[in-house]
Amino acid sequence: MSISRDQVVSIHYTLTDDAGEVIDASTAGEPFAYLHGHGNLIPGLERELTGRNAGERLQVKVSPADGYGEYDGKLVQRVPRRALQGVPEVKLGMRLQAHTAEGPRTLTVTHLAGDMVTLDGNHPLAGRTLNFAVEIAAVRAATGEELAHGHVHGAGGHHH
Repeated sequence: MSISRDQVVSIHYTLTDDAGEVIDASTAGEPFAYLHGHGNLIPGLERELTGRNAGERLQVKVSPADGYGEYDGKLVQRVPRRALQGVPEVKLGMRLQAHTAEGPRTLTVTHLAGDMVTLDGNHPLAGRTLNFAVEIAAVRAATGEELAHGHVHGAGGHHH
């Protein structure tokens, strides 16, 4: 069965940057399962997996535009520390949830200088080329419940 919309696909993957540094990987021995065609993977990777079969191995290079987007300097802002009321101890690298006009957004604290805090609303992988080494472990039809919920249930999925 080749990969197409509404199928549950299980993959083993390793994600590296252009320098070969490992950014993320599926858990050893446990494939990552997702519902194909429902926006659960970045577009560039999902497109390359379409039509493939269980047992195939592939290398996929995903440009920022097909991954987490280009880096947008407009999503970086400096605010006074007092603007972060309710955050007891602001630390470098801390991730905060903000409610914006476009909906919820995760902000990362990227710089602390005196009373000023720099917040970056870009995804941590925005602007980066992503290199995936993928092995397709299994492909199966999704259940009606999985289709209704838009994600996988059971092993490797959301509901255990």
